[in-house]
Amino acid sequence: MDANVIKAILFDMDNTLIETNLASGFAIQKTHEILKSSLAVVDDDTVTSICDKFKQKLLHEKFDSAAGRSIDEVRVGHWEESIKETVDGSTPTLAAECYYMWKNSRLQRLRLSPEICELLKRLRKRYKLLLLTNGNPQTQREKVEAVGCESFFDAVVIGGDYAEQKPFPSIFRLCFDLLQVEAQDCIMVGDSLSTDIQGGFSAGVRATIWINGTGDEVPVGSVMPDYTLPTVLDLEDILARLD
Repeated sequence: MDANVIKAILFDMDNTLIETNLASGFAIQKTHEILKSSLAVVDDDTVTSICDKFKQKLLHEKFDSAAGRSIDEVRVGHWEESIKETVDGSTPTLAAECYYMWKNSRLQRLRLSPEICELLKRLRKRYKLLLLTNGNPQTQREKVEAVGCESFFDAVVIGGDYAEQKPFPSIFRLCFDLLQVEAQDCIMVGDSLSTDIQGGFSAGVRATIWINGTGDEVPVGSVMPDYTLPTVLDLEDILARLD
């Protein structure tokens, strides 16, 4: 077999194959409605402030399973703190209601589009496919289950199950071993320059493909992707060039 032929594709999940940001925005709106009705005298701006604080806590979240709290308990705590920091009258019951509305609404909104399903089916006829996603194992497994995507892949690797996640080369070497391929046999496809593209570059993959749906410029000092696409649906054009 030609040594230059691509044998495997590593895909990120969030905002690459599924629109996590859009689902999260929908979930925040549903939670906004709960807060507005429960805190009846609070105006929209105050409720928005509570939601923004939750999003910031989520963004900077550091989860340690050894601390004895589940990820659900930690995130209920994010809502409770966000409410307490903004208004009087927070209760654990309201925080839990907000969290589970946010969580369940987001999961229900996540989906693989029919077009992406067909793309993955076509690709799997020619390549080994692996899903490589960072994040808390419980949270990411819930997403995988919600969208029903596991059947499209030869393997699913969740970074939170291991000591190092993307962009560390060790998690990529694990993927190569699972697929029984070399780094140069693979391409990495993802939306994050700092984890997907930097990780793929550091691991020595054949090419990195940045999914840039917002049209952002590559920041100064960032790793430069080999290719940039507005949507993963355009991937076959790049594969035709590489093959």
